[in-house]
Amino acid sequence: MIPKYNEMYKALLETLKDKKEYSTKEYRNKVAKLMNISDEEREILLDSGGGNKYNTALNWTSVYLKKAKLIESTKRGVLKITERGLELLATNPNVIDNHTLKNYEEFREFLNPKGNNKEFKEEKGQNIEEETPQDILEKSFNKINKILQEEVLEEVMRKDPYFFESLVVKLLQKIGYGTLKNSGKVTKKNNDEGIDGIINQDKLGFDCIYIQAKKWDKDSTVSRPEIQKFVGALAGQGATKGLFITTAKFSDGAREYSQKQHTTKIVLIDGMELAKLMIEYNLGVSVENVYEIKKIDSDFFEELD
Repeated sequence: MIPKYNEMYKALLETLKDKKEYSTKEYRNKVAKLMNISDEEREILLDSGGGNKYNTALNWTSVYLKKAKLIESTKRGVLKITERGLELLATNPNVIDNHTLKNYEEFREFLNPKGNNKEFKEEKGQNIEEETPQDILEKSFNKINKILQEEVLEEVMRKDPYFFESLVVKLLQKIGYGTLKNSGKVTKKNNDEGIDGIINQDKLGFDCIYIQAKKWDKDSTVSRPEIQKFVGALAGQGATKGLFITTAKFSDGAREYSQKQHTTKIVLIDGMELAKLMIEYNLGVSVENVYEIKKIDSDFFEELD
């Protein structure tokens, strides 16, 4: 679990309390060690794909501490604690949070740029300063995509089963399976032997993905017997790769059974996962707005030194 930016104030100040200058890499490593943040956790990306969660959170930690004049940047990418920061640590506080930082006029001015500190308010039950602009963007991004997923799935549900089968083949091609011309096909409606589509991954058809696409009510559940029947259909085709994709949900038993298959690789994709992939690969959706978030280009400024 990556701490929020305001939960790392004390750790960053403790890291810098020896009055030395620390590069970005150095203080990131020290804070992570101090807060027991594993290497795996440090690799976790933001949901939007726009950067690393830990690095982004710690960047905001340093921004807020600088606004309170508790630390300073002696040069680009280098931090050092200030006398004010040392004085705060000398009081041995149990917690350093935004309430602590609001004791400093510079931080209050940062939160209330209009300059009227008397009008500074906290909403009851909601400490909005605990979220950085990046956090707010991330939450908004996730909320918009969640709503869009539901809308995409509703549109798919309005179409007939044959459309759904064609959609699944197109999605796999979008993802990168079967990039050859005419590599994907929907099987005939009658006598499909439990297979709704096939993706040929090579010209001669040696490597194929067999698909079963079930357009069921999104609140219904695909259980283990349905997956067992699909495995049987794959065996009849001599197949080693199968994709079972549905607008419904999968039971735990269905997922456990699919994971136990060794001779045949079975992948299960439910309705919400389907909608998420359609959004990711721009199938049935279009880009409405693009927001660019820019940052300092350190290389540019270092080249001019």
